[in-house]
Amino acid sequence: MMRQIQLIDTHVHINFDVFQSDLESLRTRWQQANVVHLVHSCVEPGEFLTIQALANQFSELSFAVGLHPLDAEKWTKSTAEEILTYAQSDPRVVAIGEMGLDFYKADNQDWQKQVLEAQLAIAHQLNKPVIIHCREAAQTLREILASFQQNQGTIKGVMHCWGGTPEETQWFLDLGLYISFSGIVTFKNAHQIRESALIVPSDRLLIETDCPFLAPVPKRGKRNEPAYVRHVAEFLSQWRGVSLETLAQQTTENACQLFQLSISN
Repeated sequence: MMRQIQLIDTHVHINFDVFQSDLESLRTRWQQANVVHLVHSCVEPGEFLTIQALANQFSELSFAVGLHPLDAEKWTKSTAEEILTYAQSDPRVVAIGEMGLDFYKADNQDWQKQVLEAQLAIAHQLNKPVIIHCREAAQTLREILASFQQNQGTIKGVMHCWGGTPEETQWFLDLGLYISFSGIVTFKNAHQIRESALIVPSDRLLIETDCPFLAPVPKRGKRNEPAYVRHVAEFLSQWRGVSLETLAQQTTENACQLFQLSISN
């Protein structure tokens, strides 16, 4: 049995079809890897009932509800009310998201901004953290978050699967956000991300898989799964010069703080 540490995978998508045939063995493996809690993200509100059913199946799962920027075209005049209603309907909803900006191949940037701002308002109303996806859009995202915090109030949350430069990392730290690293940080060409991982304070650091995507070394190229968050933790502990036990304790405490989780020792 592995050493008795406790890890939290703060971003999973185990509702995807690729997992449906082996969910119970998936759970066995994450338990063997000392993953004691999962935060399940949401791509669009239509997933809510499926994710809720997974939380009924796995007591160690909390979840979010929101609309991903690559699905921004699905936003209608009723979507905000739908997210709000779902978020208030189940105490296991610990965040709004994932939301954000993805300008990598987007021709709907203005619409993405509107959808993001609407979800920020919901999170602020409910006093829940946000899970933010950001790709090729850090400057614009920084401006939106800064404006929201100045005009409407504090937003807490996490930059998930972070891939930005150290300068961009500092922007979001200065805005009070947590930074979460995925398996990308283990890739040998991820120089900027690794540099970013050195400047995040220990009380703002989170880990995730973003499974089924982006499996870390030594599982790269395979289907990612929650158990593999341990590889992210092991890499970051070595990279940051702390023990695995210390890194695990820090990131688990941070996840509990941000998402208001309660886990047993």
